[in-house]
Amino acid sequence: MYVRKEAVLSSQTEGTQSSLQDLLAAEAHMFTPDMPHDVDEVVNHVAATNYGLERLKELPLSVRLIREIHGRLLQGVRGARLTPGELRRSQNWIGPAGCSLNEASFVPPPPHEVPAMLGALENFLHTDSSLPPLIQIGLAHAQFETIHPFLDGNGRVGRLLITFLLCQRQILPKPVLYLSHFFKQFRTEYDEHPQAVRDRGDWEGRLGFFLRGVAVVSHEATETARRILALREQHRGAVTASLGRAAANGHRILEHLYQNPIISVAGVQKLTGTTYTAADNIVSRLVGLDILQEATGYRRNRLFRYQPYISIFGENTSREDGA
Repeated sequence: MYVRKEAVLSSQTEGTQSSLQDLLAAEAHMFTPDMPHDVDEVVNHVAATNYGLERLKELPLSVRLIREIHGRLLQGVRGARLTPGELRRSQNWIGPAGCSLNEASFVPPPPHEVPAMLGALENFLHTDSSLPPLIQIGLAHAQFETIHPFLDGNGRVGRLLITFLLCQRQILPKPVLYLSHFFKQFRTEYDEHPQAVRDRGDWEGRLGFFLRGVAVVSHEATETARRILALREQHRGAVTASLGRAAANGHRILEHLYQNPIISVAGVQKLTGTTYTAADNIVSRLVGLDILQEATGYRRNRLFRYQPYISIFGENTSREDGA
């Protein structure tokens, strides 16, 4: 869920409208007419994150891996025609929508310099340094954004690099920081600091902002973890006290919900190996305990969400109440 929340917020920073609820619904194939069309971009972000974390077990963070991640991020969505996984071969620029190159607020390096600049960044990441790791990661993120090596998706890939570096350096055992929450909350500063570095060399301001974000989100993520553990113990106790002989299956379902917080009766049947009637009965009892909540309003093919858990990550059931 931390990965999902970061994917939603990072994508929203780039203008998507999909919420965490939309992402969870899409993962459960629970599509509705009002679901934003850009939810596939968020689904791709989750997939790219998980793919990158797996690849880091066998391949160090490198230009090759960055290109692979970019390809996964843009596969089949907006930007898919802009050479996913390939370094740009034309000039790009940053500025107001519709602006020309001459009106741009920032023009990244010309395309023929991009491979060498990324190579230098890769060397920086793998050279022994006396810099504190968070400073090195903050510098790397800033430099990647300045190189702007792709025609689209640079912001999302750059934020993913932070997560990958934190995990690769074993600063985090798991990707539990959703830094995009801080970046989105202070969007103006997030956009202004890179230009201040380019115009005035204000590295102190950029790194101070980055470190402040790490500190703030670390506290938030820690509090989220505490709330999850408290909720888990509360609901384990309720399942043990109320489900009797079905408690073992109740615990199995509960643990599953922490990875996939939307489930169907058929999914419960498959998970527990019981009959459909028994699965339907245990779902009804979990609804009675306020652990599960019916999410579709249908009489058949119903889906149930673990709403108390989802709400810890800051979203209620309606998109209007969400992030």
